[in-house]
Amino acid sequence: MTSAPEVPSRDDGSLRSVSPGLSARAHLIIWSATSVLVLVLLGIAWAGKDRNVWAGWQESRELRSPAYAEGVFTREVFRTRLNTWSNLAYVVVGFYALGFGDRDLRRTGKPRPLATKQRAALTFAFGVSACVLGFGSGFFHASLTRLGQWVDVASMYPPMLCLVGLSLARRLPALRFGDRVMPTWPFLVGLISLTSASLFYFKWSMSSSTVLITLISAVSIVTVADRFSSRGRLNGWWLVASSFALMGGAACRQIDIAQRLSGLSPWTYGHAFWHVLTGLSLACVFLFYQSEAPGVD
Repeated sequence: MTSAPEVPSRDDGSLRSVSPGLSARAHLIIWSATSVLVLVLLGIAWAGKDRNVWAGWQESRELRSPAYAEGVFTREVFRTRLNTWSNLAYVVVGFYALGFGDRDLRRTGKPRPLATKQRAALTFAFGVSACVLGFGSGFFHASLTRLGQWVDVASMYPPMLCLVGLSLARRLPALRFGDRVMPTWPFLVGLISLTSASLFYFKWSMSSSTVLITLISAVSIVTVADRFSSRGRLNGWWLVASSFALMGGAACRQIDIAQRLSGLSPWTYGHAFWHVLTGLSLACVFLFYQSEAPGVD
């Protein structure tokens, strides 16, 4: 994940580096952590070979009537293989977001520390939520259980809530009460956590597609508004890339549900590409906000 080129700052008209990329050390840590996770998952898959470890769990409908083209292996830990492994895409996005958050938190001097820490807090929240999404979706596709389905759907919401929070944080980094200045990030992170918990709790009593469409629309509205209100400081090409990735992912998912390419090759399982492309879409929106130097108003 890289960053945008240099653009003029509106503060003083000078050129300054906008959101420099991560260090080689950060990339090494991220991919080392990913490699360790892959080895752990391989160990779990090997240990559970030919064992129905999910026996006794309440089944989801997809176990007996699969909605997707990939075959189901009931006596394996990962009952759907590619649909499970492809969720690593979300985890990698989360790891990189945590790396960007750590970089922003360590930044000193100009840009202003308050705005820097404000963005770092929401960046950390996004990183954690992306990792949770990878776990939740992976848990469902591995287990095909009712609980897994619950966690899967509920974990889709927090990353988008965090992106809306990033927009609000850059617009209102702090509140002033007399001589006291209070950052808004604790309130925003708390609100995101409370909303996510509520959506998780009431998952079965609401339409997940309605909630998902509403959140996608909210992210679209705030990002477009931020782009046109901050022309030249936010790289709009990230939004274009995000849109194409989302549309491509949705097309792959629908093709997979229709099973038009089923049986040709494991690489034609469209739902796995849905995971990868939606992860890419989230990453592009995240990088859209990273393309602005923190502290620039």
